Amino acid sequence: MPHILIIEDDTDINNSTAAYLRRKGCLCTQAFSGTEGRRLWREGGGDLLLVDLMLPGLSGSELIEEIRRSSRTPVIVLSAKTELSDKVELLGLGADDYLTKPYQMEELWARVQVQLRHASAFPAGQVLRFRAWELHLSEMTLTAAGQPVNLTAHEFRIVELLAGRPRRVFTKQQIYEAVWQDAYAVEDKTIAVHISNIRAKLRPSGTDGYIQTVWGIGFKLAES
Repeated sequence: MPHILIIEDDTDINNSTAAYLRRKGCLCTQAFSGTEGRRLWREGGGDLLLVDLMLPGLSGSELIEEIRRSSRTPVIVLSAKTELSDKVELLGLGADDYLTKPYQMEELWARVQVQLRHASAFPAGQVLRFRAWELHLSEMTLTAAGQPVNLTAHEFRIVELLAGRPRRVFTKQQIYEAVWQDAYAVEDKTIAVHISNIRAKLRPSGTDGYIQTVWGIGFKLAES
């Protein structure tokens, strides 16, 4: 029974979402402010979080940033904001998915299932190694040349995808559709932004050059 923490200050949305997910067999804990959500997270965690952005006490983005300092638990943002820039910013903070209000419960459930499947896809202790990288898949952590690298969930999955097939060149579309489980929008700069962020975080370890740009195609890893 997956445990889902719903952090949403709109009582009707929170209650209706919890009621629907309980009918799907989930255990739901409800919070109606950011500070209450943080307290419940610290007390009992959860297998997945649904987080509104505009929360009293502590904003959704601040809460996600705090959670990402110690956990890779999937987070789906619920928001009335529709701009692509808002979505990119939140994914950069560490959210795993983004659902715009008002949403259909069937779509929410489909996205919840995707995140839960991915979170349980790897046995505990499974490690993927590439040169000086060590990826612990169940914990979603990366060590580069002995140094921990603090990646968001999407950044980790991009590195994981590349490291899993280091000789393959991945297009931006292939990376986006594999990591986000969604259709790729032409001229979307999401992948370029994420690759830039990953390289910046790898720079202190001296392994940022592992990710090569194949001009006109996409990205691959440098094997030497």
